[in-house]
Amino acid sequence: MEKKLKIGLVQLAISENIAANKEKLVSHIKQCASQGAELVVLQELHNTPYFCQVEDVDNFDLAETIPGPSTELYASVAKECNIVLVTSLFEKRAAGLYHNTAVVFEKDGSIAGKYRKMHIPDDPAYYEKFYFTPGDLGFEPIKTSVGTLGVLVCWDQWYPEAARIMAMKGADMLIYPTAIGWESSDTQEEKNRQRDAWIISQRGHAVANGLPVVSVNRVGWEKDPSGQTNGIQFWGSSFVVGPQGEFLKQASSETEETMVVEVSLSRSEDVRRIWPFFRDRRIDAYSDIVKRFCK
Repeated sequence: MEKKLKIGLVQLAISENIAANKEKLVSHIKQCASQGAELVVLQELHNTPYFCQVEDVDNFDLAETIPGPSTELYASVAKECNIVLVTSLFEKRAAGLYHNTAVVFEKDGSIAGKYRKMHIPDDPAYYEKFYFTPGDLGFEPIKTSVGTLGVLVCWDQWYPEAARIMAMKGADMLIYPTAIGWESSDTQEEKNRQRDAWIISQRGHAVANGLPVVSVNRVGWEKDPSGQTNGIQFWGSSFVVGPQGEFLKQASSETEETMVVEVSLSRSEDVRRIWPFFRDRRIDAYSDIVKRFCK
């Protein structure tokens, strides 16, 4: 019997008013649930503006403990809506120790598990190494009542190793809360190349692992508080693809959007039978993959 799951994606523009952001997020989560979603996925660091555009020690005040006020809020929403909910929070683990952490809530409001972002970028306008300690929980899928979720975060989406390990450990799908956009000085051609590469990479993970992929990005323009750049125009384009990389649905690149997409979880078995990549892997010949570089 085919196993299907309705998944809600919440793609929003974020303001400097954190309370208003949370209120809007809750409203859109409930909208997804009202359309039959059993799993809802939010974008990366959804409570606040993308503060990593600058290195500012005052931004550490945005972090929260887990559990804490935000986990209490989203736990209550998950329970009220009877959904599994994937959130993305700025975690204060201890004084001077912070993580970019995805927290997954079960339908009863309990925490099903969490994932700390493993790959941390450090690029102009994306100064995440200033804020986040690399994750130490490994690539461990989170078991929930709707399936086993391979939750990764943004920069992780460029690494086939992360996707592969999640798949090898039994993930039913790969999920990427994301915050990525364009730098205003880039040409339109370069912007198109970057967005296409982002989509292609994740579709490739779906194909290589025979799994659905859910990617949820923020949208809209956010200013650079330092004034050194023209800020980031987040490109939205949140999407869901099936295990052959086929688009099931994709959001706008310009506007807020809430989508509910039905995904077949049993289709992965069918695809892996005709494309048996796991069978044909040469695990005896891959030792070089754990080296930094091979000359």
